[in-house]
Amino acid sequence: MNAQGVRVKICGITRPDDMAVLARLGAAYAGMVFFARSPRALTIAQARAIALEAPPGLARVGLFVDADDTLIDAVLDEVPLDFLQLHGSESPERLSALRARHGLPLIKAVGVAGVDDLPALDLYASCADMLLVDARPAPGAALPGGNGLAFDWRLIAGRRWPLPWLLAGGLNAANVAQAIHLTGARQVDVSSGVESAPGVKDHAKIADFLAAVQGG
Repeated sequence: MNAQGVRVKICGITRPDDMAVLARLGAAYAGMVFFARSPRALTIAQARAIALEAPPGLARVGLFVDADDTLIDAVLDEVPLDFLQLHGSESPERLSALRARHGLPLIKAVGVAGVDDLPALDLYASCADMLLVDARPAPGAALPGGNGLAFDWRLIAGRRWPLPWLLAGGLNAANVAQAIHLTGARQVDVSSGVESAPGVKDHAKIADFLAAVQGG
């Protein structure tokens, strides 16, 4: 299939000038991480400076991992976000509470390693606004995502859910077209695959990734 029209999320940006590059190259979403153990973690002040650089049409996504209301409230008091991305073990009830509290659309990440992980996608499809289908980290991994791991894309080939979804996990310019072809994804998410070092986005790699998506 031709991948033209596939929307791209670049997650874990850490510098204000990343926003201009994402906008120029045609990314749809820019992700900012609020998880202290991540090499891409931002302070609230850093995130505010980055978020304010986003032009209209580039959605700002805040990534949280089992965060409490105190943290999310503090971020949203200062940082203009368009989506909350939940990358931990948040329950459907927690999603409902966050939607009621903040009124923002919710992206729920679900890790996949085998067929036993697929029912969780159906569970969260009933309470999230968007799914992020990611590679499940290895037991004991320090990070829930951004590890550069892929899963067997054939596990979700032909599957559809009644809401938008993004494909994530180990994507890069060399494999994203194949991933789109196998899964039928209309949205993809990349973090480590466009970095020169953990937390440092490489603008040339971002350009190559966007070109691979649009040319797939």
